[in-house]
Amino acid sequence: MASVAGYFDRKPTATARPGLSHLQADPSSPQTPQRTFSSAFSSPSLSYRAEEELVVFEIGARHLSAGIAGDSNPRCRLGFGPENTRRVGDYRQYYPEYKDRPRKRKRTYRWGEGYELWRMDLRGVDLGLVEDKVERAVRAAYAKYLLLDSKNKRMVLILPSLMPHRLLSSLLSAIFVNFQVPSITLFPSPVASVVAAGCRCGLVIDIGWGETVIASIYEHREVQTRRTTRAMRLVTQRMADLLKEHAVPLTASKVSQAPKTTTEQQDPNESVPDSRYFEFAEEVTLRTAWCPISKEGDPAKIIQAEAVAETDSSSAKNENVMSIPSPLPPRKTLSMPFAALSAPVENALFAIDSTRHDLDDHDQPIPQLIYHALLSLPSDVRSVCMARIIVTGGGSHIPGLKTRLLNDLKSIVEIRGWDGVYGKIADERRERLKENRSNRRESPDAAAKDVARYAEPLMTDELTEKIEKEKMKRMKAAVAGEIRGVETLGAWAGGSLVAGLKVKGVVEIERDAFLSNGLGAARRESEMTSATQRMSLGARASLDSKTGWTLGAWA
Repeated sequence: MASVAGYFDRKPTATARPGLSHLQADPSSPQTPQRTFSSAFSSPSLSYRAEEELVVFEIGARHLSAGIAGDSNPRCRLGFGPENTRRVGDYRQYYPEYKDRPRKRKRTYRWGEGYELWRMDLRGVDLGLVEDKVERAVRAAYAKYLLLDSKNKRMVLILPSLMPHRLLSSLLSAIFVNFQVPSITLFPSPVASVVAAGCRCGLVIDIGWGETVIASIYEHREVQTRRTTRAMRLVTQRMADLLKEHAVPLTASKVSQAPKTTTEQQDPNESVPDSRYFEFAEEVTLRTAWCPISKEGDPAKIIQAEAVAETDSSSAKNENVMSIPSPLPPRKTLSMPFAALSAPVENALFAIDSTRHDLDDHDQPIPQLIYHALLSLPSDVRSVCMARIIVTGGGSHIPGLKTRLLNDLKSIVEIRGWDGVYGKIADERRERLKENRSNRRESPDAAAKDVARYAEPLMTDELTEKIEKEKMKRMKAAVAGEIRGVETLGAWAGGSLVAGLKVKGVVEIERDAFLSNGLGAARRESEMTSATQRMSLGARASLDSKTGWTLGAWA
């Protein structure tokens, strides 16, 4: 009985609040340790349920953008200029008065050659140097900005839809060999721009560095592509020529009287490449270049564009004069009218200083190229794409350029319509057709009878009307048949949005498959579909169909 009484004495009452001492383990009492079961049938731990982070890279001709999937903006944007490709331990750029010191400069035969990663013409391009630049930029992005380990992190790579296979293979090998990336998903930049605009269809005008690409996208598929060499390289080159004209007269006269070398006489249409003026011309272009807006609704304006530009520039010479400090010797301020800063954009992108017979197929003005791109599309695709014109790229940031492109396109459509045949004979034929239609008009009495006959009420069903009204409430009328511009967040934002959906891409390249066979392991889409049809033959056929991959739009 004593033992029972002692037990009830130790038991706390219901009214008393127990302390925390009874929760602590008694070291004298034996305890069973917790066991961890590692079995295939047990539930996975929390570490396996963590979401996999995807990294998104966009590689262009001059810059690399990197970030994490789901972000709205990239975390870094790295260039490929000579200052960003120095050797490790080279800190000469931080010395005082480094830019003023005389030093040897590499002779370049193309404008901006030392500031670009690649160009579509691979003649003279060192692909080994391209791989080294890409490897260094990707490593800097991982170490300084993303702060992630590249191992076991899948990558989404946004590239132009048309690239040489040698260049594409060099980019993929530079990433697969130097980084432990399990797979790379390729995504075309025009489709990414359409996704970032919140659309499924559109006409993407990418004003890049070396060329301007106009891609027609319908239901997230690239239907047609047109290109022109009128891009930002030509704009900066025209700006450099303008700055040389407004420099010190003595220096300009010396430059004009200097004897030309054999390399300078090879291409008389291209100005002499000079690395001293490149950075200065590019900075002036980014800060002060602008594009005048043509008046909308007057078709005669596009025909008289040259005369209007001349009168506007002559009247504005005495109104606004800009002073631009020159960092080049002799350090003097350049004075020029503000209207003159629009001449490089108009001459390079709109070709107002050239006639039609002087232009070739590869250097057409951008408004003309947009019109021909829309004209070659089917009518249903054209009506949807013309209402969703997306202007992107580095040149899209020039003030007034987007409005000028839309206004010039509207003027061309008002003059020519959607007829590919134009000229004096075509205009005379249209006038004859209008006269014949006016002569064949019916009498007003016959027209009134036809209207009364078709105006008779038809038999309707109440249930059908109710269903149609409910459908119209839910459906929104799609905008089509009018020229309209749409803003986009950029190709990188579109790729980040698609990568956040965790869906399998069309072009997904595994690391082991690429390192073993390269691009030769890629199959065509027809072969992939036939392989999936043979899955009923056995496990071997299904295994072979899983290991194959396709290049999609890059094939």
